[in-house]
Amino acid sequence: MAEEQAPPVGRKRASKRILTPSQKYEIWLQLVRQEVTMAEAATAAGVDRSTVVRIRTVAKDGALAALAASKPGVAGKVRDAELAAAQAEVARLSEAIKEMAVKLTLAEGKDGWG
Repeated sequence: MAEEQAPPVGRKRASKRILTPSQKYEIWLQLVRQEVTMAEAATAAGVDRSTVVRIRTVAKDGALAALAASKPGVAGKVRDAELAAAQAEVARLSEAIKEMAVKLTLAEGKDGWG
């Protein structure tokens, strides 16, 4: 009879824990305020330290990208003015195309279209 072997003894991998965005934000705030270390934050959240490092990196990259994209002043009004100008240009060009189509139809007649 074959002997059954016991499963190897060792560390079992913990199940993966998914943090909500608000939980990640709270962890990030605690790190920024220096209320906890990365190891303490990871232990309290029940995740690996690499997860906390990743949260910090993503938050930093996101903040830098948002700051780089932002411009001082009232951006909403500038964008609204640009949008209005673009819409006016589209309307003007649409009218010009309609006029050209009418002139072309009159110049060539119906036979020119097929």
